[in-house]
Amino acid sequence: MKKGFTFATNKKRIEIMENLQNLQPATPESVWAILQETAKLQKENEIERRERERERRERERERERERRENEKKWEKRMKKLEELTGSWANNHGTFAEEYFFNSFENGQKNFFGEKFDDVKKNLKNFWQGIEDEYDIVLYNHTSVALIEVKYKANINDIPKVLKKAETFRILFPYYKDFRIYLGLASMSFYPELEQECINQGIAVIKQIGDTVVINDKNLKVF
Repeated sequence: MKKGFTFATNKKRIEIMENLQNLQPATPESVWAILQETAKLQKENEIERRERERERRERERERERERRENEKKWEKRMKKLEELTGSWANNHGTFAEEYFFNSFENGQKNFFGEKFDDVKKNLKNFWQGIEDEYDIVLYNHTSVALIEVKYKANINDIPKVLKKAETFRILFPYYKDFRIYLGLASMSFYPELEQECINQGIAVIKQIGDTVVINDKNLKVF
């Protein structure tokens, strides 16, 4: 076993020595050629790296362009939807205001326990940083009724209605000593909203069939 191992080792040594003998000694030209080849490979690698980087940046720019285009399309659709929604809401609100105003103008002036002599709509004013608008206002020589009109009222509208008395006295000081009544008019009411209006002393004004019905139970003077 030892002889075989020695023979194999000696054979490998002979092969290595023969390979070393076949090697050409390094010369300035061969070294320069190796350096040139190395530089060429490095340059090719750098060109390839830059090309990959350029392609990566181009893909990122393309994704960014697509993202911006999608955002613009989304914003355009949302703007159109807002315009349509706003138009519908305005149309409904205008219809409700006209409906209740015409009802008051054509005879529904005896309520809140008083008779009112005149009625105005969309009365608004601005003074000292305070601005407000009153959908329907009824007057007589001692009292004012402020009616907030909604196509479909919500219980969240009640605080806005209650604030109307305060802002009206500030914006129209001539009426500061008048009795002020508040009302909420809507094409529809739900029980909780109607009960909360009654609890707060606000008149409930609603449509039932072709008739305007006024519930002024527990009406307060503000």
